[in-house]
Amino acid sequence: MSYDFAMLFFLYSFFGWVTETVVKSLSKKHFINRGFFTGPFCYIYGFSGVLMSIVFRDLADQPVFLFLGCAVLATAIEWYTGKFLERINYHKWWDYSKKKWNFDGYICLQYSILWGILGLLAVKYVNHFFIHIFQWLPEILRVIAVWVLAGIALLDGIASFAAAFHIKKGMYAIYRWNSHLDRWTYRLGKWIVSHVERRMVKAYPSIDHKEKATAKKSTKFAEGCGFYKLFWLFFLGAFLGDIIETVFCRFSMGWWMSRSSFVWGPFSVVWGMAIVLATVLLYKDRERPDRHIFLIGTFLGGVYEYVCSVLTEIVFGKVFWDYSKIPFNLGGRINLLFCLFWGIAAVIWIKLLFPRISWLIEKIPKTPGKIITWIALIFMVVNAAVSMMALIRYDARANNEPADSAWEQLMDEYFDDTRMEVIYPSAKPR
Repeated sequence: MSYDFAMLFFLYSFFGWVTETVVKSLSKKHFINRGFFTGPFCYIYGFSGVLMSIVFRDLADQPVFLFLGCAVLATAIEWYTGKFLERINYHKWWDYSKKKWNFDGYICLQYSILWGILGLLAVKYVNHFFIHIFQWLPEILRVIAVWVLAGIALLDGIASFAAAFHIKKGMYAIYRWNSHLDRWTYRLGKWIVSHVERRMVKAYPSIDHKEKATAKKSTKFAEGCGFYKLFWLFFLGAFLGDIIETVFCRFSMGWWMSRSSFVWGPFSVVWGMAIVLATVLLYKDRERPDRHIFLIGTFLGGVYEYVCSVLTEIVFGKVFWDYSKIPFNLGGRINLLFCLFWGIAAVIWIKLLFPRISWLIEKIPKTPGKIITWIALIFMVVNAAVSMMALIRYDARANNEPADSAWEQLMDEYFDDTRMEVIYPSAKPR
């Protein structure tokens, strides 16, 4: 099944590239390769198609909710991608500002509706058709095809991001390889794209590398919105989010219960990642009106929680929360009340808490701050790895699977069912 989804990823990426390139070339009267990468792929289409197929598979028999879910999720991905590309290049890669009902210039109602329709068709019909054809091939050919395409995508991605960041030293071999892929793309479509960076400027005229801001060496620790700042925001967000949820459950349900994602310490990954994503995407919009931030938080927070619910269930085999008894819920994964909470939390975070917490983080001395950050990062990585193994073994014990290997026996010894039920009281078999 994983190879089926991988092939769907590349197929949707290719068809997305064809559609984007044809439409743009016809409108401009000359060929424009619309992909960020050199090869004939727009990976945002592949990623969106596969994610919708996995996340909304339970909604296949509910076309209205399936349409809405696909529309919102794909729109969120488009917005996240646009914001990310703007952050690495300081310019918009596409702009819908002249279209009616647009938001931030990156998304608009017309394309959101189109995403919803395409997602509905993909989940209900197109996926089955492509997978059926793919499974006609011998297994060895399916495996080889996926890994070859993955290798091409990796090398192409390295060269394309290097071009975006102007990283050229030590990249000549990959650039030469990319030029061969570029010529292959030219033969495929009978179009010429000679250089990755020049092609991107041609595809997106708003990009002007000469205008890119020159980074200044900072004397402060974690200044701006870089790696060190985002790590500590994740750390603090995960910690505070766990505390808030624990207190909320105490007053709303009448008892104390663990809400942690990890086996060591009160850390909620969902909250930590939400804080990081909200900061990255709203950092430049922090001066916008509260209603702007609230709407983003409400809609994207709901999508984010739904996606987390599905993915954690797939990975760990457990349902970590169930809102089936709360009114206006969708599949027990999200509900209207908590979506509104996401909106309120976004406003409180970006308007009130972020400036103060950011100021405090920057007050940490630079050298000790870096040392502490890497120690904390190693702890969180080990914590996440042990938690994942404990959860995998927890699910295996529920299915009466014996502990054959040393790590399984270790998990059974230190994280038995009694302890896991305390750490993850809401987790239940799917």
